[in-house]
Amino acid sequence: MAIAATLQKYLDDRDVTYDLISHEPTESSWGTAQISHIPGNRLAKGILLRDRQGYWLAILPASHHLLLSDLKLDLGERVELASEDEIAEIFPDCVRGAIPPVGECYGLDVIIDSSIDQQPELYFEGGDHATLIHMSQAEFARLNTRARHGAFSEGP
Repeated sequence: MAIAATLQKYLDDRDVTYDLISHEPTESSWGTAQISHIPGNRLAKGILLRDRQGYWLAILPASHHLLLSDLKLDLGERVELASEDEIAEIFPDCVRGAIPPVGECYGLDVIIDSSIDQQPELYFEGGDHATLIHMSQAEFARLNTRARHGAFSEGP
């Protein structure tokens, strides 16, 4: 089991309590939730966005879909999905598609969907497609103290 070096250092520097859970490699966050027997609303995923000033990391449950039109109301009309090349540049120590939902350690502004705040515990990819990080809601909130919060996803 391995997590991205940037994330590992960030968690260690803040003395965060968490568990690592290995799982069979998957192609999507929803697939990870299913194979790991974790409710999809407790598996946080990150989506990189771009606006005129830079980048945002939107965090929402794996069981939900991003509503870009709602997010534009919170962040401004010029927000759009970042390209795969931009993602690779910002997350160089992560496998493609395994963005950890902890933007501060990568120098990103963060916006968290309000449904994440309701979960007592969270799981998320640690930078690859075979390792999950598990922590309490309190620890996750401590990692994202400067994050904005809003309602910009739709789930089952």
